[in-house]
Amino acid sequence: MIVLEVDQVEIDYCLECGGIWLDSGELGILLDDDDIVAEFLEKPVMTNHVRESERLCPECEKNLNELLVDPDNGIYIDRCADRHGLFFDRGELKQVIGLFRTETSKKVASLLKDIFRGDKID
Repeated sequence: MIVLEVDQVEIDYCLECGGIWLDSGELGILLDDDDIVAEFLEKPVMTNHVRESERLCPECEKNLNELLVDPDNGIYIDRCADRHGLFFDRGELKQVIGLFRTETSKKVASLLKDIFRGDKID
């Protein structure tokens, strides 16, 4: 993984798979709204849309949990059960940010597209 820093957030990017790891709280910082992100991440847990992933947390090395965050499009993201962070497969971060539909989320999506030249997160 390589680390890119964007406005107080370290984005860990995997050169092999195109995935992105965000430490706990960094998605809230990116979107400038911790509360809406916390609520968003709790919905799958409350509705039992969680399954175990084969991917491991880089902090504690336990299996991540896959959360179904967008049933309409079948979007899962991986989260550490101990809340160390979130892993987004190639393209998932852009999709998830698009779910928020705020001015900040549009700016972040545009910034990420510029950083990855549009071809890495689409």
